[in-house]
Amino acid sequence: MVCGGTGCKSSNSDVLASTLRKTLKENGLAEEVQVVMTGCFGFCEKGPVVKIFPDNTFYVSVTPDDVAEIVEEHIIKGRKIRRLLYTDPVTGQTVDDSKGMNFYKKQVRIALRNCGFINPESIDEAIARDGYAALAKVLTEYSPAQVIEIIKKSGLRGRGGGGFSTGLKWEITAKSVSDQKYVVCNADEGDPGAFMDRSILEGDPHTVIEAMAINGYCTGADKGLVYIRAEYPLAIERLKIAIKQARESGLLGTDLFGSGFNFDIELRYGAGAFVCGEETALIHSMEGERGEPTFKPPFPSESGFLGKPTNVNNVETYASISPIILKGAEWFSSIGTEKSKGTKVFALAGKVNNVGLVEVPMGTTLREVIFEIGGGIRGGKKFKAVQTGGPSGGCLTEKHLDIPIDYDNLIASGSMMGSGGMIIVDEDDCMVSMAKYYLDFTVEESCGKCSPCRIGNKRLYEILDTITKGKGTPEDLDRLRNLSEVIKDTSLCGLGQTSPNPVLSTLDNFIEEYEAHVIAHKCPAGQCRDLMTYWIEAANCVGCTACARICPVSAISGERKEVHVIDSAKCIKCGACLEKCKFNSVFVS
Repeated sequence: MVCGGTGCKSSNSDVLASTLRKTLKENGLAEEVQVVMTGCFGFCEKGPVVKIFPDNTFYVSVTPDDVAEIVEEHIIKGRKIRRLLYTDPVTGQTVDDSKGMNFYKKQVRIALRNCGFINPESIDEAIARDGYAALAKVLTEYSPAQVIEIIKKSGLRGRGGGGFSTGLKWEITAKSVSDQKYVVCNADEGDPGAFMDRSILEGDPHTVIEAMAINGYCTGADKGLVYIRAEYPLAIERLKIAIKQARESGLLGTDLFGSGFNFDIELRYGAGAFVCGEETALIHSMEGERGEPTFKPPFPSESGFLGKPTNVNNVETYASISPIILKGAEWFSSIGTEKSKGTKVFALAGKVNNVGLVEVPMGTTLREVIFEIGGGIRGGKKFKAVQTGGPSGGCLTEKHLDIPIDYDNLIASGSMMGSGGMIIVDEDDCMVSMAKYYLDFTVEESCGKCSPCRIGNKRLYEILDTITKGKGTPEDLDRLRNLSEVIKDTSLCGLGQTSPNPVLSTLDNFIEEYEAHVIAHKCPAGQCRDLMTYWIEAANCVGCTACARICPVSAISGERKEVHVIDSAKCIKCGACLEKCKFNSVFVS
């Protein structure tokens, strides 16, 4: 099994797979050994990943140059290649089997159950792992009301960020009276560092198609629309293949399973606007209008696409539907916490050893996710914070590490679940700059319809920019907080209502960093360029002139074999001298 997700394909996993097939054929093994391109294994930090069955060997960072050795040593002689096995960064131990990796031990894969196990371009492999069995069960054994009751009892909440009861949303749509209804899959994943939905569509597109058909049966819709951003070409390609295969197999189209139920799906493409993740903006975009949100009510379940009742769920929500139908509401609700049932997929990114995609039961702590599954902080650095919920979320610190992750606990702690992005930062990161980064993103992505978001966030960004340039004042901290509260209270949609969260959470948890910027005009993390000072330690300088020759603005003076000096007035703080110096004489403070 060769990882065929976007991350691994960008590292030539497709070349790796073709080289494997060629080498196996040359050794007369093409009929005995099958090479399968799968979806994402989740362990993106060490891709491309190759998994060999039946011994479950897990090879990491594999290149086409390793193929000959894999075939000769492992496939033919049965000897594992130790250098390609995963080595735990904490224990230093080499792990032969993925089941022994801390990255996988605490994961419970429901939405990701087939990713890394099947060829996503083969409907037969999807069916072999119970694909479309739930749709068959629903259409032949249950009424729409019975299915909705199962989903409600399961406790499944929307995984797109809002956390609304999935079963209740289906019920509202089902009760809306109309001659035409629609089922929509929100695949417009736009949070920085988030790649959950994309990986599910790339690794198991049939589970989403099946769940949308089940939704259509329950709500009375015969038309499905997948709204997916055009920047996801691999997910789009595999969705197209899956839809075509489902039609050819009689699993989409007319009279499904002889039930008289008709359902089909088409794709609609987004241009990458973050605000189109909001369901009303998404619907307007599908209609060919500007991607702008509208005030609710009416909700899409009552008046959505083309003014008709429309049920909108995101990819991960749909990926949990089939297992609930097949295993029961009680099974799903037994996982997680009292108010947040099941599992949640997170995209681990940033300063963590095991960057990748993880799925854990609700109630798992941040400490378990970051330090056990994630393998701790890269380079032995100290953990500083984790940003959950993307630009709409907030920063959580060491004091939050032992809170159980669920919708309510994260909100109570000043953050939110969001779609599942989780970005870890260490002691070298500046929290003021981090808040500024997210505000920059929000300002860029605001649709501009309402002035609190359009103008307020711009002013918020400008204050942060002033602070990071060393020109801020203590009064600016009060302005940040007051303006943030106004924007939250008066913005039209969720984008504006949550955009100040990174500012407020960093103000609450890292006020000392803000004060250092505005009072001492220093960046404790040494990340704000305008607050840096480069200087040369005379005792270490040998006068090699390397720093002077590399400086783009001629800010360094000194004769050969004499101590050099940096002119702070000319220095643009590019760091070229620091990188070039071989004698540890250039410092920054």
